[in-house]
Order: sequence, then structure tokens, then C-alpha cells
Amino acid sequence: MSEKPPIRKGKREDGKVCLGVVVGARGIKGDVKVKSFTRHPKDVASYGRVHTEDGQRLALRVTGEAKGSVLVRISDVKDRAGAEALKGQQLYVARGQLPEEVAEDEYYHADLIGLTALDETDVECGTVIAVYDFGAGDVLDIRRPAGHTVMLPFTLQAIPEIDLSTGRIVISSQALASAEAGSV
Repeated sequence: MSEKPPIRKGKREDGKVCLGVVVGARGIKGDVKVKSFTRHPKDVASYGRVHTEDGQRLALRVTGEAKGSVLVRISDVKDRAGAEALKGQQLYVARGQLPEEVAEDEYYHADLIGLTALDETDVECGTVIAVYDFGAGDVLDIRRPAGHTVMLPFTLQAIPEIDLSTGRIVISSQALASAEAGSV
């Protein structure tokens, strides 16, 4: 495992994985800017039609890149007003549309959510409830048995072991203590 495990982004909601979110309109012909959560940003359009929370099914075609986003043409959107109406929409595919085989030490966010977190002595420490990237690297949000949450960096130092087959991760007691003390 490298110092920081690679991660494929996305959020699980009822078997869906979020590939990206529309962050704005671009131009007058209906193009949009999408913040992609895929490993390679242009892959946001590689898995077939996506759907939104409100049930729209959209065909995407990447036309370029902009700072922090990809430029996307959506087949049924023909003008800026249509593009602006999509701002904030998350773009989902069914989990089954994504490749099952990923490189060793790579994970989909959707596969990490729900894993049981244990310390090095197999004491249950909580459950992974979300994965975030605030710009400095991925962070796991862990709901502790007492109900509060802690955030741990997704690094080998804090998360030395991940076993998707058993649904468990091992978290460093030291990293957990630091997070509980508010120093992570």
C-alpha cells in the first residue's frame, strides 16, 4: 500500500454512486461545468447515462476542462437557462455500472461507507458514515458507538488496514485519540 491509499470517489445512496455534481453553466449553448468525483475527471461521462435526484436521465459528453471541473455537454440541454437549472444536481450511476475490478489498494467511497471500524485490538470503534475531500486529501467520518462522530485522515498511518470482504477497517488508536482530542 502506498503512503496514501488511492480512492475512487462517489457516495452510496440506495445502490447509487455519485460521479459528480453540476457546479454551473458555461456559455450560451447549454454546456455545464461538473466537479467530477471520478479518478480521472473526464471519466464522469464514461459509464453511460447518469441520473439526478429528481429522476432526470442525462447523456453526458465531456468537451473540455476548466479549473477544478470538466466541461460537459448534456444531450437535452440546449441553452444557458437549461444549464443553470441543473446547477447543484448530483450525477449518479447504479453501482453495478462501475467496474468491480479496481487496482489493489483502490476503493470506491461507496464501498467504504458502512464498514465497521475496529482498533488494533479488535475493539469496535464505530462505523464509516461518509468520505469527504475538503482539498487536503480524503477523510473518513466515523460514527462512534456513543453517537458522536470523528474524522480521520484516509492515510496508512490512521487507517492501516481495509478488508472489504469482511466489511471492516482497522483504525490507529493513536489517530483516534488525536481525533477525539480535536488535534487531527
